[in-house]
Amino acid sequence: MLRSDNRYSRFIAWLKILLPVSALALLSTMFLISKSVDPTTSLTYARVNLEELTGEQRIDSPRFSSVTEDGAAITFSAKSAVPDPEQTNIFTADGLAARIETPDGGAVDINASKAVINGSSNIVDLSGGVTLVTSTNYHIATSGLSTAMDATSAKTLGPVEADGPMGHLTAGLAEITREGEGSDTYLLVFKGGVKLIYDPKTEGTYK
Repeated sequence: MLRSDNRYSRFIAWLKILLPVSALALLSTMFLISKSVDPTTSLTYARVNLEELTGEQRIDSPRFSSVTEDGAAITFSAKSAVPDPEQTNIFTADGLAARIETPDGGAVDINASKAVINGSSNIVDLSGGVTLVTSTNYHIATSGLSTAMDATSAKTLGPVEADGPMGHLTAGLAEITREGEGSDTYLLVFKGGVKLIYDPKTEGTYK
């Protein structure tokens, strides 16, 4: 019982610190907003909602956002998230959707059944069937993906299948990264036994 109380107390303390501080440090830290908490209500009402959320050990409709060191905006949202009972700053999320918007105008939309969000390492590991749709019209499917919250970096955890302007593509993995230090160009790179079935008809389909 003591161990459970300690986990509960740590979670309460973490939320009480994170919610107000993150609102003041949006450009440099991750913040968490639960739709179930109305910021226009009184402080007393907000505290009641916070106790209810932590009592259930689940957060409904959480939203995690950050701005990377190179200026990309990253947003994560989920149907629900549950804190890890053993480790602070770690959540398991269901029905996760993410969007990466890079300074050069590119964007990637990501969806996954499950994800583990690590606030300490700023890493999100997605699993359960992951799909990516890029602004360059690549539709990618893979089993898992690891992406950073403080840098524009994402890498699949296994083979990928993709459909795009040039046709159907398979590869051992795919990465989204900057072209180089200080560069404003971002690349989608396929590696490991890349095979392309060229279909010129798709060039007119993906615009």
